[in-house]
Amino acid sequence: MRWIEASVETKSEDIDAKCEKLCELGVPGMVIEDEADFRAFLENNRQYWDYVDEELEQRFAGVSRVKFYLADDADGLDTLRRVRESGETVTISYIEDSDWENNWREFYRPIEVGEKLVVVPEWESCDSERVPLRLDPGLIFGTGSHATTRMCLIALEQLVFPGARVLDLGCGSGILGIGARVLGCGEVRGCDIDPKAPDVAMHNASLNGIDGSDFKIFAGDVLSDAGMRRSLGEGYDLVLANIVSDVIIPLAPLVPGFLKKDGVFVTSGIIEGRQDEVEAAIRAAGFDITEHRSLEEWHCFVAVPSR
Repeated sequence: MRWIEASVETKSEDIDAKCEKLCELGVPGMVIEDEADFRAFLENNRQYWDYVDEELEQRFAGVSRVKFYLADDADGLDTLRRVRESGETVTISYIEDSDWENNWREFYRPIEVGEKLVVVPEWESCDSERVPLRLDPGLIFGTGSHATTRMCLIALEQLVFPGARVLDLGCGSGILGIGARVLGCGEVRGCDIDPKAPDVAMHNASLNGIDGSDFKIFAGDVLSDAGMRRSLGEGYDLVLANIVSDVIIPLAPLVPGFLKKDGVFVTSGIIEGRQDEVEAAIRAAGFDITEHRSLEEWHCFVAVPSR
């Protein structure tokens, strides 16, 4: 089936009135793209990222529009006619069902990481001799393609051992914990502020034959919730945190409470320019840096408790 993608330009202050008008004309649902909302969202959620893709910023530059989708049939064309007759200037393009359902998959292919792993989208077959890590990349952050994730997986290859207990703080899709399990660790616990993370991570775990007996994910904020920290427990051999600098810095003093005395802390998500202050925070929390990797303007630290 073919769909009509229709776009109506407007001003930020007129968006609500424009949406109300389109609704009265029979438009069934709308998507708002507005630079002011985009900027406000970034400003109000600065703790979640250090970097915003330039292409994404350019996409919203100077934009204020309402988009809607209509079936390319008699009813859809009738709705489009009413919108145009109301005086609106409408720009249209056409989209096939297959474009929405499948085309995004073209951007995901198996990714070899380090010396042992290959990250495989769930619909792809893979006959590699490497250890497969299967993932649904359409669900939540963490696909294996980002430099920070690759650096953490490379560190895991070197650090995971049979029976190791692993804690992933900011687990997202669960990729690091799953990586630890397919590499042979014994138990994984994870936590993320995104309430969707437990379901997504468990779905991805199931793609790798991992059940919930030794793989458990929680939703919550370890920085502010002491109860969550108690639930996660202590005595981990590895603690992972692939987040952002503004979270890693206050998180660092809490990590020793999760680790064994001879445990290892692996952290990434650190954009170029923030590495020195993150390193200082890690050292101030009682760690020695044993490894510092950098890849594509991102940094990863491996640290152990100071002796």
